[in-house]
Amino acid sequence: MSRAIKHLLIGGLIIMTIAVPTASTANDLKLTIVNPQTLYDPSPNGYSTAVIAPRGARVAYISGQGGQDSTGALSPDFAIQVKQAYANLRAALEGVGARPDQVAKLTVFVVDHDMSKLDVLTRNVKDMFGEALPAQTLVPVPKLAIDPMLFEVEATIILE
Repeated sequence: MSRAIKHLLIGGLIIMTIAVPTASTANDLKLTIVNPQTLYDPSPNGYSTAVIAPRGARVAYISGQGGQDSTGALSPDFAIQVKQAYANLRAALEGVGARPDQVAKLTVFVVDHDMSKLDVLTRNVKDMFGEALPAQTLVPVPKLAIDPMLFEVEATIILE
């Protein structure tokens, strides 16, 4: 039986007491970025090896954001789609009351990925996240949900 839940039986009545966490400050909920010295330093490439979420934090998930503008139009240019996708991600973060430094993990999907696209990806991640680089996985794919889509980014966020 969990230490957080205690049952007390009194005359056939069960009373449950549930431990409620105390209020946390913003400093208690800060993500911890981990880049072990025994591994390759990924920060120049725009990501961190691992990110630790604080105890008691709430988690939010943002669906994949593509490069569509507010009308749904997609540029055929990869760099423009990536920039717009990160602008869309920022708007989604604001929608859940979060900031970029609360993003723990990104997963990016790149159509027909090759090394020439890494500079565009790294520049956009660093522009959005600065030094608070989230953990990240890049998944090369043959296509996305809509044929003209070349890029998509989804995020896991730790809310305060």
